[in-house]
Amino acid sequence: MLLKNKIALVTGASRGIGATIAKRFAAEGAIVAVNFLKNQKKANDIVQSIIDNNGQAFPVQADVRNPKAVHQMIATIQDNFNGLDIVVNNALNHYTFNPKTRQTAESIKWQNYQSQFDGSVQGAFNVCHEAIPMMSDQSSGRIINMASNLIAFPLIPYHDYITSKTALVGFTRSLAAEVGALGIQVNAIAPGLTYPTDSSVETQNDVRESIIRMTPTKRLTIPDDVAGSAIFLASNLSNNITGQCLYVDGGLVMR
Repeated sequence: MLLKNKIALVTGASRGIGATIAKRFAAEGAIVAVNFLKNQKKANDIVQSIIDNNGQAFPVQADVRNPKAVHQMIATIQDNFNGLDIVVNNALNHYTFNPKTRQTAESIKWQNYQSQFDGSVQGAFNVCHEAIPMMSDQSSGRIINMASNLIAFPLIPYHDYITSKTALVGFTRSLAAEVGALGIQVNAIAPGLTYPTDSSVETQNDVRESIIRMTPTKRLTIPDDVAGSAIFLASNLSNNITGQCLYVDGGLVMR
């Protein structure tokens, strides 16, 4: 087991990519805190699924945009496990990938940008701000921030989402440069259009087919692809890798 007895927090883990990462982490031996915002039933279902498969997990509610809520969440983990080994910053403000309903450059407001910054960047900042002292005390830790391949290939200009995810990668690299000497590795994963998820369900078939035609592997990314990459970055297989952004999109972006 690659993550045996590691304590992991996955934010936004009640559905989609976050839920799949939580399940895969638990299957690799981690004890997983399944963070959720509102839907406790879905979080409980993920936890129960993990337990039914002989894994260990527990739900923890917190709005990652709220520093006090994050402080309480991390304090709960510390009180119960006296440590935190892995953080996956997956939570974001809800976003729908629909080219027909997206905000154009002329119609978008700063509030749209701010909303996405609050979910992706501020959320990650709040969690890291609380987690880093614990990881520093144990001289080890892995932080994984969820970005998007749209930052390198804005096939459809979802302006607010792409800008916030680009900033998140900047945050990832800046943080990695400082905390590497503390034994903490910070990386990002940039998935392509990941299907099926709640966010991608409104992406029209013609758009999906167009992406598939351009993708060397001739398929869309699925949540399990992203989870496998998260296991790699969370485990000793990625020792001495930090400040990187790993594109998981079938080769649509090659760096």
